[in-house]
Amino acid sequence: MDLNTSSSSSSSSSSSDDDDDEHIFEIVVNLPRPRTFRNRFNPLENYDDLDFKTRFRLTKNTFMVLLNAVGHDLKHCTSKNYAIIPEIQLLIALRYYATGAFQVVLGDHIQVHKSTVCRIVKRVSKRLACLRPLFISMPKNQNEKQEVQIGFYQMHNFPRVIGAIDCTHIRIQSPNSDIGEQFRNRKGYFSFNVQAVCNSKMEIMNIVARWPGSVHDSTVFDNSLLRAQFENNEFEGCFLLGDGGYPCRSY
Repeated sequence: MDLNTSSSSSSSSSSSDDDDDEHIFEIVVNLPRPRTFRNRFNPLENYDDLDFKTRFRLTKNTFMVLLNAVGHDLKHCTSKNYAIIPEIQLLIALRYYATGAFQVVLGDHIQVHKSTVCRIVKRVSKRLACLRPLFISMPKNQNEKQEVQIGFYQMHNFPRVIGAIDCTHIRIQSPNSDIGEQFRNRKGYFSFNVQAVCNSKMEIMNIVARWPGSVHDSTVFDNSLLRAQFENNEFEGCFLLGDGGYPCRSY
């Protein structure tokens, strides 16, 4: 009896020790990873002008103009936790726009976490969108209209043209199974059908970016503010040039 009791007690003790070891192992495995701050790569310092433009689609001079416009709003109010400076935030967003790469890949390039990349892209995108009235607008007065018309006339001797209009498909992933087919265009892939109007310098003066790829170009225009402005003679005496996807109208 004593031997059996001793053997049972020893077995129970061994089993208890194994359970404790497994419990400790689970705790160690599930511990949060310690937060680390990596030395960040700064493309402004490490790339020359050519390499910089190849990777970010902007020259360094244009980048600095853009940074001056949005940098103040991107700056963090604290220097704690190794806060990311506006230059790096803008570079991360531009790299994302230029490549469409996975956020973890962009994070590895700049040496930040992918969740940080996600927040930065959203933050910078909202701020850049606020600049639209400063850079994208139709001619507002007679002098501006004449300047645009002269630009087109000097190119091909076509008078009174105030803009050239067309749509382009911006490829996206299918949103979801319920509405995904609305975004499938006639070429077979998912997209937004984006309408743009430019002047003779290829500067965008008007843009509509909210229609799914299955919508026809003329439908985008017919439901735009720009058509209402032309119908109300806000650009009286001016022509808008488009291809065969648009019906012929007096303007």
